[in-house]
Amino acid sequence: MTDESKVALTRQLLERYYQSCLSLVNQLLPEYTSVLRSPTSSLRLHPVAAWRNKTSWRKDDSRLHVDAFPSRPNYGERIIRIFTNINPHNEPRSWRVGEDFTQLARRYLPQLDSYSPFSSWLQHKVGITKRRRSHYDHLMLQLHDKMKSDADYQKNGKQQAIDFPAGSSWICFSDQTPHAAMGGQFMLEQTFLLLVEGMKDPQQSPLKILESLTQKPLI
Repeated sequence: MTDESKVALTRQLLERYYQSCLSLVNQLLPEYTSVLRSPTSSLRLHPVAAWRNKTSWRKDDSRLHVDAFPSRPNYGERIIRIFTNINPHNEPRSWRVGEDFTQLARRYLPQLDSYSPFSSWLQHKVGITKRRRSHYDHLMLQLHDKMKSDADYQKNGKQQAIDFPAGSSWICFSDQTPHAAMGGQFMLEQTFLLLVEGMKDPQQSPLKILESLTQKPLI
């Protein structure tokens, strides 16, 4: 099979997965169907152990973290991800899942660096970010890094191990659910963005929780 054929088949696979995820959202979350945007489909082929041993700690997703985009500030938009374990050898996808986001934010907010509008402007000016980071984006990236760099939290923080069997799918707000991939290989992933205003209960969003804890607007 040629490389071009492999690329074409992969694109067809991702399109089918995208359509299947839309169908799932229509059934589970019909009120969100019309407000989801910026869909991105991904195929993960490598075993977790391989990339865990060959990456920096910031990119090591075997460490508990909440998702944040370093180069693409999202100004509070929610990150919804649908995962499917497609391992052909019936191997589970092993995760750790952490504590409630409010507890997490209270734990780390006092440790986060202050926000610099000038730094935000400069990073955008030199092309590090696609647009200026909001105060919210700054806090979420800081939170992501503090979690991953905290060895005690990674070992002793409140968490639960979950094995997702081959053939199973799961969905979460990955910007709010502390999670870490511990084992497995072959996975499909569908990402959607959702405006906070489009949520059924916006007060449950990380943006509103952080604004409540800091007592200031963050975007």
